[in-house]
Parts: sequence; structure tokens; C-alpha cells
Amino acid sequence: MTLLGRWLVAQVGRAALAAWAIASLVFLLSRLDSAKATDLLLSEVDSLNSTALRTDTDATQRQARQAIKQRLGLEAPLFYVTRTQQVGVVKWHWHGLHNQYHQWLVGLLHGQLGLSFRDGQPIGPRWRAALAYTLPLTGLATLGAIAGALLLGLTLAGGPSAPALSGWRAGLHTLLTGLQALPLFALALGLLFTLANPDMLNILPAYAGSADTDELWDQQALRLVLPVLALVLAVLPELALLLAHTLRHELGSDYATTARAKGLSNRQLLQKHALPNAILPLLTAFAGLLPTLVAGAVVVEKIFSVPGTGRLLAEAVAMHDYPVVVAGVLLTALARLLALALADALYAWADPRIRLLS
Repeated sequence: MTLLGRWLVAQVGRAALAAWAIASLVFLLSRLDSAKATDLLLSEVDSLNSTALRTDTDATQRQARQAIKQRLGLEAPLFYVTRTQQVGVVKWHWHGLHNQYHQWLVGLLHGQLGLSFRDGQPIGPRWRAALAYTLPLTGLATLGAIAGALLLGLTLAGGPSAPALSGWRAGLHTLLTGLQALPLFALALGLLFTLANPDMLNILPAYAGSADTDELWDQQALRLVLPVLALVLAVLPELALLLAHTLRHELGSDYATTARAKGLSNRQLLQKHALPNAILPLLTAFAGLLPTLVAGAVVVEKIFSVPGTGRLLAEAVAMHDYPVVVAGVLLTALARLLALALADALYAWADPRIRLLS
């Protein structure tokens, strides 16, 4: 295996270990509050019974609570060891492999994310169905943001080599700065009220989750335009402004002056010399692009009714469905750590002077 291959394997391994540690911490903390999920399910069972037929006693309440704990796998100890304190004496009890954390970890190694607290069903198929919406959404937004950042960055840096921008480039810079200051929910609502409002333009569908399976693919693609556009506008200004600033800095360097003296045009200088040198700061921002888009999907999917991972995670938090939340934390941590590993690999590709140390 080559040095790059060994380095990539090591980086992915570190990312997996870090994601496991984060998910384990969230799992243990969430199970400390498992009584809320039990009480919520118990109240739902009570609400199904009429007042006339309800004969709840303390004994029946305890039996119902115990049945719910058995169904959710909460009757076992939380971890391998537990700590108790009696009359000032601290004791540690070893429970062996029969504990909630070990069962969750074994299931995770077999590709099982656990059972939902809401209905006791496996949450893996639920997450796969949600990812079928979120992955195209975030993938298209990533490609759109990178392409737009390259185009706008080269456009802003392609003007006269003056200390400050002027003319329409200054207006474009001001527009990007204003977009950067807007929160994502304001951008999404602005697009919704402007492009999907009968009183305004009304040229795009308002909701992406209401698509009919019999619709043509182009009609279904139109439903993703507003969510993708909202995510692109949320991350595009930062990438474009950073690239433009770095390019203008490179154009003022000594090698750029020498290249102009040799007869290179400003366009050739930008594309052949300045852009390769300015790409490294952009890769640093790219490392945070995927996690930002994953976090932004929570807001966008709620506003545009996209049945993706963001909407699933938001509903799970509201319903205290902790296994779904733990799976979401695990996937988000993996996206963040893999993005960092990918950015490091792109560093080595863009600048061969960078050494890969495993």
C-alpha cells in the first residue's frame, strides 16, 4: 500500500474512533434520562384508554412501566460497572456483558443503530429513507457552493489591482457580505415568500416533501431547487469572499509582478498561478462545509417539509426518542471527521510540499 493509502486508512480509522467516542458519550448521557421516554410512552398508553374504563393503580402503573422498560431494553444495567454508595461506603458492581451499552455497541458493529423509543422498531431503515433525501440535497448544495465560490472569487479578483474594489464588483462584494450576515432560516423563508408565493413570483414548488411518486423526474427535481438554493446561499458568501481576498493577495505578490512583466494577462495569471496558491485557504473552509450543510439541513428540511435526516432528528429530539438522536450524532460526527480527513488529503494533492504523517 502506498504512503497516501496508509495515511488515508489511518485518518479514516481515527475518524471512526472519534465518532464512536462521541456517540458513546451521547448514548450514556441520553440513557441517564430514559425515565422521560418511559413516562411519555406511559402517558400515551393512558390516553388511549377512556376515562370510564381506566382503573389505574400504583401496581398497574409499575407493571406498565416495567413492560415498557423491557420492550425498550432499559431493564438491564447501563454500563459494565455501576457505582453505589451506602452509609458512606462506595461500592463498584461489575455486570459483565449484560448491559445496555454493550448491547448497543454490538448492534452498532453489526450495522444496527438500535430500536426507537417511540414504536420499538429498528431505526436503521428510517435513517436510510431519510438519507435518500438528505444526501442529494447536501451533495447538490456542496457542488453548487464550490462552483459558485470559484466563479465569484475569480470574478471579484479579476478587476483592476487597486487596494479596494470599485464599480459593480464593489456592489457584488457588498451583496455577498449582506448574505453572509443573514441566518439560514431568514434566507430560506425569504426564498419561500419570494419564489413560491402566489402574491410574488410563484415559479417553484413550496414544499419538497409532498412529491407524488407518479411525478416525472424533472417535476421532482424542481422541488429540490429551493432547499438546495437556501443551503448554497448559506455557505457561498464565506467561500467566495475568502477566495477573492486570497486571490487579490496573491496578485500583489512578487511572482505576480514578474509574471506580468513577462507578458501574462490578468486572466492567465489568475487561473495558472494565483488560483493554485490560493486554494489551500479554501480547503480549510471546505473542511467545515459538510458539517455546516448537515446542520443547516435541520432548518431547511423543517421549512420546506423535506423528510430527510434533519427533520427526523428534530422530531426525535422533541419526542425524546434518544436512539434516533444518538444515531444522528454518530452520522454528524462521521461527516465532520471525514470532511477533515478529506481536506487533509486535498492539501497534499494541491501542495506536494506537504508531507503526510501517519
